[in-house]
Amino acid sequence: MTKRIGTAPSLKDFVRRDFLLGSALTAALFIAALLLFPPGSEPEGKAPHITVAASPR
Repeated sequence: MTKRIGTAPSLKDFVRRDFLLGSALTAALFIAALLLFPPGSEPEGKAPHITVAASPR
């Protein structure tokens, strides 16, 4: 079977190996993002911290 130029791949061309590879790459991307930006981390810098006094009620 010849493959036509300029045609998009159909869903039947998407096989289990493609799904597993895509899942693994997505997991690696999320792991890299968590390693670079851990949750709950404070930014490093000397930005002024603004505190607002609570108004008495």
